[in-house]
Amino acid sequence: MAKIFVFLADGFEEIEALAPVDILRRGGQDVYTVSTNGSSWVTGSHGITVKADMLFEDAPLEQADMLLLPGGMPGSKNLDEHEGVRKALVAQDQRKGRIGAICAAPMVLGHLGLLKGRRATCSPGFESHLTGAEYTKELYTIDGHIITGEGPAASLPYAYRILEMFADKKTVQELQYKMQYLHLIGQQP
Repeated sequence: MAKIFVFLADGFEEIEALAPVDILRRGGQDVYTVSTNGSSWVTGSHGITVKADMLFEDAPLEQADMLLLPGGMPGSKNLDEHEGVRKALVAQDQRKGRIGAICAAPMVLGHLGLLKGRRATCSPGFESHLTGAEYTKELYTIDGHIITGEGPAASLPYAYRILEMFADKKTVQELQYKMQYLHLIGQQP
């Protein structure tokens, strides 16, 4: 079972944070939401307030199998300006631990230089922040230990692809079937 930490900053895109949390937990992974604002309560970009599992300063990030950054504005900007988040991402990258960022959040990785020489995607309009990366325009892109996603519509396929990194194919397919995802994408069980 993987330990996955999802950073929540005020202004995060709700579906990009909570769809992966939901799918990964249903898939048997240990997923923790981490508030970066000093309060357990974090408000998303569309006014939905959620209670994070823990505060940033209490998160054992050195145990992370993966760190996830949802997009949204100003959430992504707030993550980009959080020195602790930036240090955690650099440390995770140095140990080749998995990192995921979706929508506007790949800009955080770009600003840290973590995308140099890699392929990556993001919400259109943020590609100039993918410093040194080849912008793919894909729904999601995996390059090594980093996965990036395009935006809200990518939330489900992005989350299932992340689950595939930690669970066997049968587990993922059963979950996709139970959640009617296979029907959505036009596949038979």
